[in-house]
Amino acid sequence: MGLTQIDNIEVGMTLANDIHDRAGRLLLGAGVELTQKHLTIFRTWGVMEVDIVGAEDSDQNIHLPAEVTHEQLETAMTALAPLFRNSNLEHPVMRELLHLAAARKASHEPS
Repeated sequence: MGLTQIDNIEVGMTLANDIHDRAGRLLLGAGVELTQKHLTIFRTWGVMEVDIVGAEDSDQNIHLPAEVTHEQLETAMTALAPLFRNSNLEHPVMRELLHLAAARKASHEPS
């Protein structure tokens, strides 16, 4: 199981856990195969990420702009590493911050 951002979810994936809105109301139960309607409902209710069966928490889960390749992302992450040397990159927020900074850097670098 792994948390997957809504932008990276595809129709046909299966939920690993129940999805609740901010008020705690159940939106969709675990084990449901997702449809386009479900994805629309998630966006409407502000659900940003969900647990997907078979997905692993990984760097491949990051949403990249169309013009950025994973190789460019890796290059940008290496360049930014000194700025994050005192950060705990095991913490999900810090890891996400590095990924976002690297994606932005890679998209603004000349090809």
